[in-house]
Amino acid sequence: MIDSILYGFGVALTPTNLFYCFAGVFFGTFVGVLPGVGSLAAITLLLPLTYYVEPTTAVIMLAGVYYGAEYGGSTASILLNLPGTPSNAVTCLDGHPMTKQGRAGVALFTSAAASFVGGTLGILMLTFATPAVVALTFAFAPAEYFALMLCALVAAGAVTQGAPVKGLAMVVVGLLLGVVGIDPNSGAVRFSSGVLYLYEGIGLVPMAMGLFGVAEIMASIGIPRGEGATQKVTLRSMLPTRQDVTQSIAPVLRGTGVGSFFGALPGTGVTVASFVSYAVEKRVAKDPRRFGRGAIEGVAGPEAANNAGAQTAFIPTLALGIPGSVTMAIILGALIIHGIVPGPKLISDHPEIFWGLLASFWIGNIMLLILNIPMIGIWVRIVQIPYKLLYPSIVALLCIGVYTIGNSLFDVGLVFLFGALGYLMRIFGYPPAPVLIGFVLGPMMEVNLRRALILSRGDLMVFIERPVCAAFLAITFAILAWTIYSVIRERSLRSAAGAA
Repeated sequence: MIDSILYGFGVALTPTNLFYCFAGVFFGTFVGVLPGVGSLAAITLLLPLTYYVEPTTAVIMLAGVYYGAEYGGSTASILLNLPGTPSNAVTCLDGHPMTKQGRAGVALFTSAAASFVGGTLGILMLTFATPAVVALTFAFAPAEYFALMLCALVAAGAVTQGAPVKGLAMVVVGLLLGVVGIDPNSGAVRFSSGVLYLYEGIGLVPMAMGLFGVAEIMASIGIPRGEGATQKVTLRSMLPTRQDVTQSIAPVLRGTGVGSFFGALPGTGVTVASFVSYAVEKRVAKDPRRFGRGAIEGVAGPEAANNAGAQTAFIPTLALGIPGSVTMAIILGALIIHGIVPGPKLISDHPEIFWGLLASFWIGNIMLLILNIPMIGIWVRIVQIPYKLLYPSIVALLCIGVYTIGNSLFDVGLVFLFGALGYLMRIFGYPPAPVLIGFVLGPMMEVNLRRALILSRGDLMVFIERPVCAAFLAITFAILAWTIYSVIRERSLRSAAGAA
């Protein structure tokens, strides 16, 4: 383990990887500070760059954007009462009241310190848990992989915020989009409608840029600007009192535990982790009435949770090839673009990717601590960038990026098509994340299904006779049953309330 970690630092400390790690965390912090942009739009914006660099460098950069945005997202939450990322929304509840009390500096310092501790402990969890998970999955056959991916897809659709039925429907849409193009087994062209550009399937980059870049921008244009960012924040004003430190230690540790668990659980993600952490802190508090009025625990716990979850989210992605969130699905797609399929053999076949990425997390977290405390004045000023200048620039960069990949205007058109589709989905309450997860996992699930049936000579009992496979299928049906029960129960309660 020690030799592997040292090897990883040797990979991460090369000048190229060090530069891209800094570029990733800096750009991630930048987009995290800007409310309404988010890490998804940033990652999709940088995705075309991954075609021109080594796979390890590409993943280090994209990962840096991801956890960097979690660091920076608290700045807008605390100063403007506008979350920089969805997982930072809960930080608004107590972070902004602290700003109104003249304690914005303390809130920002607490957020940065909690993020660093949560991220560091999350890296330790990733270091020791991933090889253990890989050791278990070496016994998996195609049938187990199919059942595991099916379980992940159902979980990703069922636990989305809003109506779970809509989430499951979007998973099916993603599966259907994933089968467009040439059948990998028979060579037949499927669902292309005679369009030559679709023979190789729908591109991951145009879809991601449209659903989470253009659509996010369209949805964020109408967000009102907050007030409060004009408050001057100095290094002296960021120093916490002894009481602040004492009240923050336990919430940070609890938040790290919550974030590590939910981050590694496919289908949940850092947003769920941060809200659960806030609920836990409010539950164990001696005086819950302090929450919502500037309780420092309400900042420390969720910020530690979302950054710990951002690190442990790589466990199912790298060890199983199962993206736990839409961001992980994009990073998974970036590896697939380079011909690398994440899974149990990733550590043995491409140790430079896993251990180099792991070492870059340590380096990136130290960089972020420096970026978010001494340079806080810069981020406070960036909040004031006019949206009328910001959004057109992002859209132009999205179009340039997708065009440079294949020199195809058809792909640029797909970006705006999926952007319009993603915006309509947001209006009508359909989550876009399950679409991308279904799109990425669908082809791999189809391949494993066919392999399992070929090995069993078409006998469907192979999915029941194998204990691990049967267990995953049982979990899948339990999730579906619980989803159906929840929907029926909610409708019954609404009917009873309407009748009353």
